[in-house]
Amino acid sequence: MLLKDFYQVRSFEKTEGQNYVAHIVINKNHDVFKGHFPGNPVTPGVCMMQIIKELTQQAINAPITMKSASNIKFMALINPEVNSELKLELEITEAEDASVKVKNTTYFDDTTALKLSCIYSKN
Repeated sequence: MLLKDFYQVRSFEKTEGQNYVAHIVINKNHDVFKGHFPGNPVTPGVCMMQIIKELTQQAINAPITMKSASNIKFMALINPEVNSELKLELEITEAEDASVKVKNTTYFDDTTALKLSCIYSKN
């Protein structure tokens, strides 16, 4: 985990085919929220991207590096004091050229917070 104690994985399961579902809890007391933003904490988008990378590494059991991101949409602010529990759906496709394509949708309650499509390369 790049940011120590930033989040906790409650569950991470392969559902069907190349699909995974993770339930995580953001640590609302993490130091990152002292600066982003004091009195109105918002989970940084780059931290969400790192969580997706770490979950993908866990799913494929290999280190990866981002090659490209073709679609990143932050659709709702994730305030850890209000919505610390998140559900992440990942579709992970591994190619023969050692690339890994990931499509993610992240939710809190019934709200879509993030949609992301990335291509990683295995290190």
